[in-house]
Amino acid sequence: MLITDPNLDAPDDFYEALIEAHQGLTTPQSHELNAKLVLLLANHVGRLDVLREALAAARASVERRAATESKA
Repeated sequence: MLITDPNLDAPDDFYEALIEAHQGLTTPQSHELNAKLVLLLANHVGRLDVLREALAAARASVERRAATESKA
């Protein structure tokens, strides 16, 4: 089951590390970094059912935001 409640020991530190990882990269390199990070973390999770749940949750979030923005 996908954990959606806050579960990071230090979320601000992780966000800072994520931003730092992107510094100095071009936009295509930044996209490549994100894709590789997703694949590395997916391998770490290792369960297709959890990964499908994560994909669905992420897509739903994007679609909700798009719907909200189109109403503004």
